[in-house]
Amino acid sequence: QVHLVESGGGLVQAGDSLRLSCAASGLTSNTYVKGWFRQAPGKEREFVASISWTGSSTYYADSVKGRFAISRDNAENTVDLRMNSLKPEDTAVYYCAAISNGKSFTSITSAYEYDYWGQGTQVTVAS
Repeated sequence: QVHLVESGGGLVQAGDSLRLSCAASGLTSNTYVKGWFRQAPGKEREFVASISWTGSSTYYADSVKGRFAISRDNAENTVDLRMNSLKPEDTAVYYCAAISNGKSFTSITSAYEYDYWGQGTQVTVAS
């Protein structure tokens, strides 16, 4: 069974930083494309960041570019999201996700492309 578990969420003040982590188990390899999405109340799930299987290519939503950084450690089978200069509009449940190894996809930023999802971790940023 493929299982993704996020950790690191919490309540912070605007301008603070957080690091989210996602540990994976049950994958046939550690080289799946992985990403982070978030969903705020009353809004659709939106793309935050993704990283290629080698870690050499990263993609960010315009709203977080320059503030967030995604990274992965294939040896530890983890992917992190470092969030700096947090804003109230960053408040959401954050999910990590992965695309099946070898699967063709059209958009690395689309939630519909991802096959496996974690349970989510709440991030709340107070003004």
